[in-house]
Amino acid sequence: MSSLILFLNSFLSYLLVFVLIVVLVIIACVIGVKWRKSKDLKSAQLAETDGNAVNQ
Repeated sequence: MSSLILFLNSFLSYLLVFVLIVVLVIIACVIGVKWRKSKDLKSAQLAETDGNAVNQ
């Protein structure tokens, strides 16, 4: 019985670490997508502003 408890303890510890890593990866991906969309929006606005300046 003692070895079963030790096994479950180790298993749950590794499971917790795995879940934590997965959550951090998901958070990093969400932040990366937000930053990329923000950068694309800024570059589109800059290109639009430059286009308007050339046409005037």
